[in-house]
Amino acid sequence: MADVTLATQHLLRYLKHRQDEGVKRALLSDEAKAGLRAVYFHARQPREAVAATPVPTPTPTPQPVVVEERPLTPQPPAAPAEPVSNEPTIAYPKIAVAEARTVITATGADKAAQIADLKTRIAKDNEARTADLRDTMVFSTGSLDAEIMFIGEAPGSEEERQEEPFVGPAGQLLTKIIQAMGLQREMVYISNIVKYGPNASNQDTGNRSPTTAEMHACLPYVVAETVIVKPKVIVALGDTALEGLTGEKTPVGRARDQVRAWNNIPFVATYHPSYLLRNDDIAEKRKVWEDMMLVMEVLQMPISDKQRGFFSKKR
Repeated sequence: MADVTLATQHLLRYLKHRQDEGVKRALLSDEAKAGLRAVYFHARQPREAVAATPVPTPTPTPQPVVVEERPLTPQPPAAPAEPVSNEPTIAYPKIAVAEARTVITATGADKAAQIADLKTRIAKDNEARTADLRDTMVFSTGSLDAEIMFIGEAPGSEEERQEEPFVGPAGQLLTKIIQAMGLQREMVYISNIVKYGPNASNQDTGNRSPTTAEMHACLPYVVAETVIVKPKVIVALGDTALEGLTGEKTPVGRARDQVRAWNNIPFVATYHPSYLLRNDDIAEKRKVWEDMMLVMEVLQMPISDKQRGFFSKKR
């Protein structure tokens, strides 16, 4: 700054150096204080005002600026840092967490490596991969840094063919729901409570809902996924996912339309997209959309008037 004397510039550099060394107080001469006040005054003035009314720089006989350090006032020891809590910022009511048969801690240098480790482990886990489940593993898809984690029940035949969850008709509807929220499929994380399709020889498609035992066997891997991804909201899609995560046979119709905390993570349950494919009633679609707006509110996402009106009977 052109209006700052050379002595003041040296003083500023000296004080910054002492501050970096941990000194918190210093006694200044009246001249030094006047120089610092001039710097503060100029910093607060608009450029036009400074240009119109320049402050003349006095040229007294140069004298050394005396800086006298005072002993630092003894400070009490800092209080210990509060432990970091995993509780939600807003204290949502808690929902039951199903008891896992074991705790799995994934290894790996990053999230992708840790997910790969989970895949390797479950492929060798005879409890999670039984004779009543088919051979093709369908693990997960999406962003490992996602704020939203969708959890369904189990892969179907189309998911096995593409080795990706939710790519059949129900998955295509889920993608549309995600897009209606203003997001893209690649921005969320999508998984299933069971990673192998259940056998059902009496059904044309070979699809059936997983049993309680099958969900219990796979739960440790799902819990490990939540630890790796660290979603800000979990969405359980359908009765099966809700039971697998909570261990309780509560119908989604009773569990939806509310935010609770599952394992300290905000949690919303809603109908599975396949339910909407079977039931084309606009009122049922509205229920799912209301649940999605709850998710958006938890994440403090903007919700437009148009979005609030989706599937409303007034439209």
